[in-house]
Amino acid sequence: MHTAPGDKKTAPRFDGVKFISSWFKNPKTVGAVAPSGPALSRTMAAIVDASVEGPIIELGPGTGPVTAALLERGIDPSRLVLVEYDDAFCKALQGKYPNVKVVQGDAFALDRTLQGHASGPLCAIVSSLPLLNFAQEQRQGLVETAMKMLRPRSPFIQFTYGANSPLPVESHLYETSASKRIWWNLPPARVWTYRAR
Repeated sequence: MHTAPGDKKTAPRFDGVKFISSWFKNPKTVGAVAPSGPALSRTMAAIVDASVEGPIIELGPGTGPVTAALLERGIDPSRLVLVEYDDAFCKALQGKYPNVKVVQGDAFALDRTLQGHASGPLCAIVSSLPLLNFAQEQRQGLVETAMKMLRPRSPFIQFTYGANSPLPVESHLYETSASKRIWWNLPPARVWTYRAR
């Protein structure tokens, strides 16, 4: 396992005040009143194949529970690029994970946001964005951009609290699979994986 100094191995404690405060300020972009739980975070991290070359992009990391799960799994922190819109979350992430790159920006303009921060085909994109809070056109634009940036067969990983996929299940751009419902998460969630063709 590779964990650089200053990068915590285990999932961080519940940052309740910070998370709920950000949710009250902008519930559309935060999307939940609590961070992803350990079972959900580990399920998402387990899909990433660390042997595949390229940067690993995390969208909407919030307080960093999925980041912690990726690092715990042995992902080199230098490969992680966290794209976060909220300024308070960005500052908190930089303090928790000083060896991980944190980029404040818009995930829905991913190609522009990552300019100068990540290059080459991506190994994976791990998203905690509340996609169901956004219009279908925005979701479709995001996944189309993502599939152009990912290596063939590399995953775009997305969780949702909803019963159905937040992206179209059938597409010429990707293949779709889903985890079982993760009942231990609050609220229960499912992880969807879209693999670039």
